[in-house]
Amino acid sequence: MKKSTALALGACLAVGARTALRQLLLRKFRRDIRKLNAGDPSGLLAAYDDDAVLRFHDGQHRWAGTHRGKQAIGQFLRNMIGAGLEGTIHEIWMGGPPWALTLVARFDVEAPGPDGSKMYGNRAVLVVRTRWGRIIEQDDFYADTGRIESLEDRLQELDVPASPRG
Repeated sequence: MKKSTALALGACLAVGARTALRQLLLRKFRRDIRKLNAGDPSGLLAAYDDDAVLRFHDGQHRWAGTHRGKQAIGQFLRNMIGAGLEGTIHEIWMGGPPWALTLVARFDVEAPGPDGSKMYGNRAVLVVRTRWGRIIEQDDFYADTGRIESLEDRLQELDVPASPRG
């Protein structure tokens, strides 16, 4: 086989493998988010390293600040469930080697009100760093952070409790 043919074949295999990995990750995270939306955070929580860090917009709401470790991230996810939030991952992009990926996900989240109408809706970009297949760091960037605080006010009016910080 000519060197140029071998290089072209290798490049095609690398691109194909990269595309397959992206599709597998998208499928996995969509499945985990569906479970989370149904009240089970276990699939998503299993993806985090024990010492992972999740950073969320500061403010006067139950999700504010830096959440360190699986226990704190689990509490963050339980607060999502308790508030009736449901998310959807629309797309992911990735960079870096497979053992140290950086993922960027387009994520939409909404919550129905007691009457079934949409009480909350927002768009976010999640930036996730992994090490050997485990999430070690996540930063959430929301399109409208004021909506988060408005949601918190509404949840308090409805007496929806927040999980205590651990």
